[in-house]
Amino acid sequence: MSFWRRFPQRAYIAVFLLLIYAPILLVIIYSFNKSRLSSRWGGFSLTWYRELFRDRATFEALRNSLILAISSSLAAAVIGALGAVGLSRAGVPGARAMGYLAVLPIMIPEIIMGMVFLAFFALLGLPFGMLTLSIGHTAFCVPYPFLLVKARLTGLDPSYVEAARDLGAGEWRAFFDITFPQILPAVVSGILISFAMSFDDVIVSVFVTGPAINTLPIKIYSQIKTGVTPKINALCTLLFVLTVVLGIVSGYLALGGGKKIKIQAKGEST
Repeated sequence: MSFWRRFPQRAYIAVFLLLIYAPILLVIIYSFNKSRLSSRWGGFSLTWYRELFRDRATFEALRNSLILAISSSLAAAVIGALGAVGLSRAGVPGARAMGYLAVLPIMIPEIIMGMVFLAFFALLGLPFGMLTLSIGHTAFCVPYPFLLVKARLTGLDPSYVEAARDLGAGEWRAFFDITFPQILPAVVSGILISFAMSFDDVIVSVFVTGPAINTLPIKIYSQIKTGVTPKINALCTLLFVLTVVLGIVSGYLALGGGKKIKIQAKGEST
């Protein structure tokens, strides 16, 4: 009886997951297709993965995307974490308004952000390339570590920092010994999410990139216009695996790893 009572909920979840992951599953399956035509299965083969690893232009774009994602995610983590810590302190004037402004890039459509960055960089006379890409990606990645660190700070007991200050620790010493170990899981999670958001961005990158710099998402987008090949399926499969790994690591650090660091911080404070 309980099975039929929960059947509508389970059926809804099953259909929901099917609509999301069925296309991804098909892409993964046909990345091992021997035939060049995606509409016909020609047998299992790793041909398209070998072709992918021989494509120098693709790996050049991959290198640019990795450099861009790493630099922008680290910069966004520093800016977002310091901003969250600063706004969490009592007596900061306009803290709520500044908090809303910090998360505004999430709500602004990417095409508008791309056009704004394009006009802004052109007004400054900056050459379009890796520098403009890094600035643009850092700007729309800042809200993710900011929100995670802000949520982490909300659940922290301020008595630990107060106890450290009473024992003679300075402001920076109290931060690095007490606060930073407790917000570190949120910072790392923000870095991983920012990395994923930067790595697969297309719209903002199209507006702020230069003719000599090509990122992997832009290259994939340009190739799709001429038709999807099994090599694109292989590349999308590898990117999907990378995204899943980053999501698992981020979830572990935000949940399990955070508890361990919190317990350790409690032990050090006592």
